[in-house]
This record gives sequence, structure tokens and C-alpha cells, in this order.
Amino acid sequence: MTTEPHCLRIGDIAPDFEAETTEGRIRFHEWIGTSWAILFSHPKDFTPICTTELGAFARLKPEFDRRNVKLIGLSVDPVEDHRRWADDIARTQGSAPNYPIIGDADLKVAKLYHMLPAEAGDNAAGRSAADNQTVRTVFIIGPDKRIRLMMIYPMTIGRNMDEILRVVDALQFNERTRLATPVNWRPGDEAVIPTSIPDEEAKKLFPQGFRALTPYLRLTKVPA
Repeated sequence: MTTEPHCLRIGDIAPDFEAETTEGRIRFHEWIGTSWAILFSHPKDFTPICTTELGAFARLKPEFDRRNVKLIGLSVDPVEDHRRWADDIARTQGSAPNYPIIGDADLKVAKLYHMLPAEAGDNAAGRSAADNQTVRTVFIIGPDKRIRLMMIYPMTIGRNMDEILRVVDALQFNERTRLATPVNWRPGDEAVIPTSIPDEEAKKLFPQGFRALTPYLRLTKVPA
């Protein structure tokens, strides 16, 4: 009888690790501290789509700072390569990375986060971006160090920064209010009262009132 290999799921504790980054050596959980964190990974340095993404994260860093979210990248190459790549990012995207990027030349973090299989080896040398194409995940991690959301992209599709900011807002809104967010929710829109909250409790929690479209779909509006 065989058992399925473990994979990371929403609600799991994000694996802790020590690694060299472009801003020095870190222990991941200690580096997060009491903030939220976004770990976003890349299959290789000097690749086109990733170049645009790293520049976009740098330009939007003030928005993430405002939300108490720390950014950290990962690419399956040495830190020295990341520093050389930063020059290209600055020249072509208008902003150089202003957050740490993890050097993962031994593939340890990529494997720890189940983005590469255990048999992938232990050296990035000689591996192409296609060999590492599964290293294209966004992990949003809460101050409790639990994984709150994961987005996985193919190499040919650039990540949507508006959506990453939107889901951060939704996650933090849920934590503050206990409300869930419906399709395409933006701050200021009506939100959903979870079915775990009965009507009598909902009346106390949300004195502004709510409207029930069905017994299980109840909408209310609170400041975002």
C-alpha cells in the first residue's frame, strides 16, 4: 500500500527555513515577525515574465507596506545572480527589487514548499526554467505563520498584482470582521455573513442590519 506525499494546504503552518537572501541571511518565521507575508517564487533568474513581476512588486511595495505585508521573492539560482538580475529589472521595469530575494541554488526551499519533487536533485546548475516550471507560486501567510492562500501560475502567464492586493484586503477584512467576501469583492462592497453565524448573533454583531436573499445568503455592509 502506498501513501500520497504530503502537499501544503491552506491552514498549514508555512514551513520555516534559514536561507541566504539579497538582504542577508534570514530565518523565515523570525523574519515575518508579527506581519503578514507574501512569498512569491520564480523558476530561474533572467527570465522575461518573472522580470516584469519582480518590477511590479517593487513598484507596489508601498501598498503592501500599508497593509503590514512583507514581500519576499525566491528564485532557483544563487544570490549573486539575483543581484545581477536586479540591474536588468531596474533598467527595463523602472524599479529594482526593494525586498529580499531568497537564493535557492540547492533547491531546498522549493522542495520544502513542494514546488519541486524530492528527486529534483540539490543543485540549480544545469537546470533550465522549464525544469523548474512548477516554482511559480504565491503564498500569502498570516502573522500566525499559517498559509492563508496559494496561487499557482504557469511560466507563460504573468501574475495579476491587482488580484494579489485584492485578496490581501479580503483576508484582512475577514480577520477583522468575521465576514466573508463574495465574487469580485472590493473594499467598501457588501460582504457575506457566514452561515456559521445565526441570525440572532448576526443582529448583535452587525447592528447596521443585513439583507437576506436566502436563509444562507445574507449581505451586510461595514467599513473596510
